[in-house]
Amino acid sequence: MNVLVTGAYGFIGSAVTARLIADGHEVVGVGRNIARAALVLPDVRWVRLDIARAKTPEAWTPLLEGIDAVVNCAGALQDNPSDNVHAVHIDGTLALFEACERAGVKRVVHISAIGVDADTPFARTKREADDTLMKSDLDWIVLRPSIVVGRNVYGGTALIRALAALPVLPLGARDALLQPVQVTDLAEAIVHLLRPETPAKNLLEVAGPERMRLSEMVAAYRKWLGYRPAKVIRIPAWCEAFAFRLGDCISWLGWRPPVRTTALHQLERDVTGDDKGWTSLTGIAPLRLSDALTRNPASVQERWFSKLFLLKPLLFGGLALFWIATGLITFGPARDAGILLLLQAGLGAYAVPATFGGALLDLLIGFGIAIRKTARFALWTAIAVSLGYLVLGGMLLPKLWADPLGPLVKIVPVLLASFAALAILDDR
Repeated sequence: MNVLVTGAYGFIGSAVTARLIADGHEVVGVGRNIARAALVLPDVRWVRLDIARAKTPEAWTPLLEGIDAVVNCAGALQDNPSDNVHAVHIDGTLALFEACERAGVKRVVHISAIGVDADTPFARTKREADDTLMKSDLDWIVLRPSIVVGRNVYGGTALIRALAALPVLPLGARDALLQPVQVTDLAEAIVHLLRPETPAKNLLEVAGPERMRLSEMVAAYRKWLGYRPAKVIRIPAWCEAFAFRLGDCISWLGWRPPVRTTALHQLERDVTGDDKGWTSLTGIAPLRLSDALTRNPASVQERWFSKLFLLKPLLFGGLALFWIATGLITFGPARDAGILLLLQAGLGAYAVPATFGGALLDLLIGFGIAIRKTARFALWTAIAVSLGYLVLGGMLLPKLWADPLGPLVKIVPVLLASFAALAILDDR
């Protein structure tokens, strides 16, 4: 079978794609950034396409040549400079559905979500796409998974694993009831549902076999990581709201923090569903979370990830503020001291422009690190500039090596922090 998968390198999409390849199917993978995916899954025919910009059936038609079925795993949680929820869930997705009808591709499996009755742009657009597909003549199957978990993690599931590494669990006023389903079980179900003999025109909730509170789920992961039980502390509602609003602000710099108001609103209701419909149709016996964790013991890599996940925003924020503060200080109270230092280094008439040029460069590096799209380039620039400061400072003003405040020595940890930030920059 030839299957087109949108969002094929995402958390769910990559699991579906890998399972299809393992079963001998031919897969066309669609996504915006496919360079890394092409190396990870080389047996896929990758097509670079921004779904948010593929707003007409004509944009999809060439991709559907020879395709027997489509699995739509594309989605976006909340608007930011990188994601447009309406464009992804409505414009691009409905254009794909119409293109399938024109091309004669009948079988379409569409990944939605439990909780589409919530009052958020995410839920409303998902619901609209579901309704439009269900009114079509396609052999559609709409899947509404609960919270999806697995060995690989992204977004909210990554946050749960990170919370499991904390010695205390900060919990808001509501301890949401969840019904986690393994991504491998979901992928297996999708492969089964793609078969032509499987009854179509089905709306199925895909939930796991057990219901558990968020705190219980975090505790299960904490036990899996090899840590003792953590103490739960309740945080005030205003503090919780502030954290999620802060996540919204960070998202407008191009990052995708799991702590955003859409996630908070979705968790205001229980994320549970009917696990009987999809299991009876597919014959799958889904794994309980505890069983899945027991079968795959945590390694040091999982412990590293859990601890680094929450350190990542602090590291990037700290580096950005460091460079911005350095530039502002040089422009302000340390201006004369900076000029004097460069005069002592022998720059003469170039001391003033070099001081202000260096301060401007520091500011640009700081803002560059803060913005997701430019963070990688800014970090490499920070490393190059730091090495330049280290070499030139050591050559022109060797006395700075013996300075009790260690202005040159302190460049070394800044360098190391920059390399660490580069190492954990990737989102998935």
